[in-house]
Amino acid sequence: MDDSTEWTDIRRGSADDVPAVMALLDGAVEWLTARGRSGQWGTEPLSASRRLTTLVDDIAADGGLYLAVRGDTAVGAIGVGQPPAYVDPATEHELYIVLLVTDRAQAGRGIGRKLLAHARRLAVVSGAGLLRVDCYAGDDRALVRYYESQGFTATQRFTVPQGGAKWPGQVLEQRLG
Repeated sequence: MDDSTEWTDIRRGSADDVPAVMALLDGAVEWLTARGRSGQWGTEPLSASRRLTTLVDDIAADGGLYLAVRGDTAVGAIGVGQPPAYVDPATEHELYIVLLVTDRAQAGRGIGRKLLAHARRLAVVSGAGLLRVDCYAGDDRALVRYYESQGFTATQRFTVPQGGAKWPGQVLEQRLG
């Protein structure tokens, strides 16, 4: 079946959608862990993290949460908001992606691509000429390559202390016409 015939909607999320987003994040952790890629989000369900649940709650409360849905089922989520403190501030008006997750059972159906296209439209409507995101840059940098394949350019590298280790990250940006 053609992806476009399966596609239902991208809609604004609310506090009621936070459990569905947390379930998507838990599924992503499980998928990454099964592939030996626990460096990105660890091995424990993210729904158990008060910090992350609060972050998703805050994104929803600020009006920056959007869900990709097929029927009544959330198959992806994107959040836009303020960049984290470890990212250098932009020198121009921007839209910053603070969350992107898709249902791994739906991999290859373009959900992430469609959510990123939605973020581009939101940025243009807001008058932003810049769309930025940060991501995990460890292991083989596969996530960085994914964003590059979506038209982003790698800029700032950073690390965030986590326990006794440092989490490697990469900021990427995309200029909007």
